Amino acid sequence: MDPEPKEEPFLVADNLESAFLGLMFHFNTLEPVACYDYERVIQTFMADGMTEEEAIEFFEFNVIGAYAGPRTPCFVQRMSLEEAIEREGGGD
Repeated sequence: MDPEPKEEPFLVADNLESAFLGLMFHFNTLEPVACYDYERVIQTFMADGMTEEEAIEFFEFNVIGAYAGPRTPCFVQRMSLEEAIEREGGGD
């Protein structure tokens, strides 16, 4: 009889190992969340034959839009603090 399969310690995004950054931890939970590099994800999809526009659209709809509960992976878009504030309309 096969042993019962062990649950993974965190959810992973399929076929995006090259974009994996590490684990994210946040308040009120002990469960880690897998974290990926936004730009590397787009590059991975482009390497599979998508245009940049197709890759971004696919990523935003099918990857970011695929909520799988509180352990859903996160995706980091690297930028400076100033860029983040400007992007989100703050700093007036």
